[in-house]
Amino acid sequence: MTWSNVSIAFLLRRLPFVDSDHFVHKYFLPQEYAILIPVIAGVVLLSFLSIFVGLVMLKSKKKKKTT
Repeated sequence: MTWSNVSIAFLLRRLPFVDSDHFVHKYFLPQEYAILIPVIAGVVLLSFLSIFVGLVMLKSKKKKKTT
């Protein structure tokens, strides 16, 4: 880990304890996005993964029929 990653991680752990009118809050997204962004990313990832697996299964089934 680089020092910038360590410092950002340290700041993010301390951010909920800083007053909401402090200037540092304007540099970060609202707290709702801490849950919303990973959930949406997970749903999109699982959707693409299931579509990929489905397409591979359909292609393998077609190959077995022709041989």
